Amino acid sequence: MGLGIPAFPLTIVTHVLGVVATVLVLVWLVNFRGGLAWEDENKQLIFNIHPFLIVFGLIVHGGEAIISYKALPLKKEVKKVVHLGLHGAALSLGIIGIYTAFKYHNESGIANLYSLHSWLGIGVIVLYGIQWIYGFVIFFYPGGTPDIRRFSLPWHALFGLFVFVLAVGTATLGFLEKLTFLESTGLDKYGSEALLVNFTAIITILFGVFVVLSALADAPAAADDYEAI
Repeated sequence: MGLGIPAFPLTIVTHVLGVVATVLVLVWLVNFRGGLAWEDENKQLIFNIHPFLIVFGLIVHGGEAIISYKALPLKKEVKKVVHLGLHGAALSLGIIGIYTAFKYHNESGIANLYSLHSWLGIGVIVLYGIQWIYGFVIFFYPGGTPDIRRFSLPWHALFGLFVFVLAVGTATLGFLEKLTFLESTGLDKYGSEALLVNFTAIITILFGVFVVLSALADAPAAADDYEAI
């Protein structure tokens, strides 16, 4: 059931928030945390890849995939490929992002998987992978029977929103964890970096809110958006 409001204006806001969240996390990592690097003596630069790929990769790409059926004036079959491709990119970038956190910990002599954020992060990426594989097999190739697809569709959409919301919540917890650690080592609690991190987290949450609203809003009358994903 839709919200009774058109999705298109909501998707525009979603796009803008996604760009803003990506820019803000880059500003934080480049201007305050020294940049990003795959290999460096400063292991913090390796870690910095993690929040960027989680926000830009898993969350922004994942959110854009969810609203693709409501935002793009394309044929359904084209939207299906865009939806699948964006989710595939989100999953791939998310996996790399999580790997960089392990890489940073291992090269810095820090224990892995000791926090709630890390536990939830592993859970999110596993659930995301299951969701993508199931969607690919049932709705893309080889494809399930019409009855299986009809039965699976609402559950696929609901589970996808659940995993996305869990990803946004986990990322928010990550911002909190990192900021708390930085403040415990001397970062000014009311300084510009602390404010930027908190504001970035808020924008990320708002992006998630508008993704969900866009997904629940009404698609254009001429588009049978959710007949076959």
